[in-house]
Amino acid sequence: MWESSGWILPTVLYAPRFAGWDDVGDTLCPIARSLSVIGDRWTMLLIRELLFGTKRFDEFQAQTGMSSHLLSTRLTRLEEEGVVKRTPYQDRPVRYDYRLTEKGKDLFPVILSLRGWGNEWCGLKTSQKPAVRMVHTGCGGEVGADPTCTTCGERLTPKNVSSSFSKLFARERTHRNTSFGLEKRVRNNSN
Repeated sequence: MWESSGWILPTVLYAPRFAGWDDVGDTLCPIARSLSVIGDRWTMLLIRELLFGTKRFDEFQAQTGMSSHLLSTRLTRLEEEGVVKRTPYQDRPVRYDYRLTEKGKDLFPVILSLRGWGNEWCGLKTSQKPAVRMVHTGCGGEVGADPTCTTCGERLTPKNVSSSFSKLFARERTHRNTSFGLEKRVRNNSN
């Protein structure tokens, strides 16, 4: 190990190859370290759902289409990393609510950026309403991809932004919940 400008760095004669996804975080690069926690599509969909107010396992599963095993794995990882906190809401059987911690809420600008990028580059017609309309509650300004309100300059957080779904997106979400509920009842009745 050697020290330079207050940083302690490992002495390495070669750049190690990443052996697997879990090894991506074993670097000084903050982007790689961040991706080791939140870098897959499922995790970011969970963050989106948590920001929309989704709290329960079945609701996450219905809105994301994740298998129960994958969802459990991702929620456990987010809890271990301090991004979410789980709290029991039922004793028998034990069931949990999941909520973002402060660390998790700090991902809000990432979600705004992904939303903005998706609106711009992923096939949304300019005449089509966005799936989610976001408004800064402080001044009523429309929220875009920037984590700062373009109308008043205030920093945007989950607490000072209100979201509403377009009619089409609300219908899509309702359909997912209904379909998931039917599938679950069929599975339970066949056992």
